[in-house]
Amino acid sequence: MTDVEGRTPLSWAAENGHEAVARLLLKNGADAREIRRGVRAPLSWAAENGHEATVRLLLENGADVHASRGGRRALYAAAQNGHEATVRLLLENGADVHVSRGGRMALYAAAENGHEATVRLLLENGA
Repeated sequence: MTDVEGRTPLSWAAENGHEAVARLLLKNGADAREIRRGVRAPLSWAAENGHEATVRLLLENGADVHASRGGRRALYAAAQNGHEATVRLLLENGADVHVSRGGRMALYAAAENGHEATVRLLLENGA
């Protein structure tokens, strides 16, 4: 089930950090791994907004840490917005600091936006 933008209820719950709603949707058949053509993955939306608990829930339910259909990978999105705890969680779950978006890695996004702690964390993890 998708809306006119091709997004699922799980995608909207993830973007807005509604962990309990996301859990309910997952329990009732929503797929954390689902990515649709041209539409960002729920994990990317949750990471962009620093919703650490929702990111953890999605990862526990099989979300692909490297999914990139329709836009930014989760690590890039979290780093761009300086969500250090979310970046750490993604790294702990296998996110690759060397994967780029259009030639720019997460380190570039964090540096461009002045997120010193996030830059430090990425460097400590091999960026």
